[in-house]
Amino acid sequence: MRPSALVSLAALAAATVLVPAQSAAARSAAALPAPVSCAGCWKPALNTSWQWQLSSLPQKPYLNVQMYDIDGFAAKDGAIVKSLKVDKPGRGVVCYISAGTYEDWRPDAGQFPAEVLGKPLEDWPGERWLDIRKYTGKLGEIMKARLDMCKAAGFDAVEPDNIDGYSNDSGFPLKAADQLAYNGWFANEAHKRGMSVGLKNDVEQIPQLLPYFDWALNEECWEQSECTTAQNGGYGYDQFVKAGKAVFNVEYNLATSKFCAKSNAQNFNSLKKKYELDAYRVACRGV
Repeated sequence: MRPSALVSLAALAAATVLVPAQSAAARSAAALPAPVSCAGCWKPALNTSWQWQLSSLPQKPYLNVQMYDIDGFAAKDGAIVKSLKVDKPGRGVVCYISAGTYEDWRPDAGQFPAEVLGKPLEDWPGERWLDIRKYTGKLGEIMKARLDMCKAAGFDAVEPDNIDGYSNDSGFPLKAADQLAYNGWFANEAHKRGMSVGLKNDVEQIPQLLPYFDWALNEECWEQSECTTAQNGGYGYDQFVKAGKAVFNVEYNLATSKFCAKSNAQNFNSLKKKYELDAYRVACRGV
């Protein structure tokens, strides 16, 4: 739900990307547990029309899109999820939750131990970074409960936000390897519950995380000039497309004339949205 704040890291290696030397983060990725298969999960096609609406729940008449991404807590009773599916059979509904930050307005906010709460997020009152290294303890139990909530509500997939704390001023000495471990663990937990999972931002770790994630969602990669491997050298969302996995992109500040043609050429599903992530949308592909 926020643009990524990237640090300068060495290009990360993967089987699909050849680089002269393997970085420490890439070496640590080799120690990650094997990706959990999710063969029966709903997974978006490369060309998927969609709506991303987090500040409110969709209202009828719904858009004729193939995927809705909505706030998981706001939809936890399952009514809107069921309604969206009845309205368009085969439509995928995605559960948005923050996996990398504490939000003081959520009903489970009181469960977070003080020791996992880091620095506030700039421009996001009531939100603080989490010490993702603690996912084997109480933090992991909270996140698994959130995934259970998504599953019980009938969601098909999960969008975990803020899973790039290592590249932000979190208040903790998070390393790239810490983020890889946490993100891989989270994706596996989603798959265990029969839901697909999207990689949110965390652009530089695409090569290592590609086997764990079923699709990707990015904010402002065209504005930041970081969408493709050609732009970055060792990582880019074209690697998702090459693997047959859908890419969803949102731009806030650019005019559609500045990014839609490029997105369509890459087979990305791009929208222009407002930062509020309300119902407003302009789709590059016209649907």
